[in-house]
Amino acid sequence: MTVSFCQDCSTKQFLTLFSASMPRHPMPPDRLTPRPGRLPERGPILDEDDMMKAIVFDRIGSPLDDFAVLHLREQPLPFAGAGEALIRMRSASINPGDFLFIQELYPAPKRPQYPQIGGNHGTGIIAEASPEVSLPPGTLVAFSYYNSWAEYAAVPAEWLIPLPADYPIEKAAQFMNLITAWDLLEQSGVEPGQWLALTAGNSAVATMVAQMARRRGVRVAAIVRRISAQRDLTGLGAELVIELSQPSKPISEQIDAMTGGKGVNAVIDSVGGPLLADLARSLSPGGKAIIYGGFGADPFALHNFDLLMKGSAISSYVYRYFFEPPKPQDRETLQAIIALTAPADFKVLSAGAHDLDDFRTAIDETLHRPERGKRFLRM
Repeated sequence: MTVSFCQDCSTKQFLTLFSASMPRHPMPPDRLTPRPGRLPERGPILDEDDMMKAIVFDRIGSPLDDFAVLHLREQPLPFAGAGEALIRMRSASINPGDFLFIQELYPAPKRPQYPQIGGNHGTGIIAEASPEVSLPPGTLVAFSYYNSWAEYAAVPAEWLIPLPADYPIEKAAQFMNLITAWDLLEQSGVEPGQWLALTAGNSAVATMVAQMARRRGVRVAAIVRRISAQRDLTGLGAELVIELSQPSKPISEQIDAMTGGKGVNAVIDSVGGPLLADLARSLSPGGKAIIYGGFGADPFALHNFDLLMKGSAISSYVYRYFFEPPKPQDRETLQAIIALTAPADFKVLSAGAHDLDDFRTAIDETLHRPERGKRFLRM
């Protein structure tokens, strides 16, 4: 079986394949709501000459030219309008989804409004806020919104997730991935002593899921194309690492041996293709396969009876704050994620942080050498 996915080829190849398969639909006029950062205005505290650095694009970008539409510019600071806070950015991650946004491949209303600042996820300190905002200046926050690849971002307060002042910045910058990892593990329903299979096992989200699962007593099999000498997956929660590039038994036989013929109780997948099909057939009765990405170049094929006779299921996961901001009832869960991930023994992977002046290196490394790890912009 040949499996091709982002962790082993390149993000550029994945984005090229994905964009070729996705239709573009015009955004309805009634969804064209203005956002902070599109046309920055002047606030009462900021001087006329206040400027910031931002990574901006004026038209649809393409992986074929490594997103040459991105440029570093000096432009006026945004200001905190009603119900908003001005965030002094500290760090912003570079994710495959950021490039889908630049290609206008996200559904409305999550589309660029030109000129558009890049980046969707980030962390920073509240510099100032409108009177309606309860969070005080100086609060460390994380958010998933828009305009994070800049020195400042104006963000509606409802999208902000407050963090403890001593919460590590490298984790704050990946807090949305930590939420995703938590949600995926919850959705899997896997219980202590049961087996969970993770594809793209070297990825940031997979290593987060593995660590959370181990803390719950769940047994984890990390499936990778190649084992990396720089990444100890067993130290990051995996009990077993399955390397697809090495001649071995079919994955289904390895799963049978691993589980004593019982099958895996859940699969969390971001690859797809034949690998997902084989893992779905290896689910235990009542097992679940959850899709949260599609780094594979090929579709997967299953017969109805591969799932029907075992009562197993395939479902998808979309980041919970993709379209809607955090809700008050989410606070308990968010606090649990903070408490679990703040200690030093919970690791998040990083290949390095780059100044905005060096953004092109960060973009190129992400596109062409993703196996080296996630890149961040440092402000």
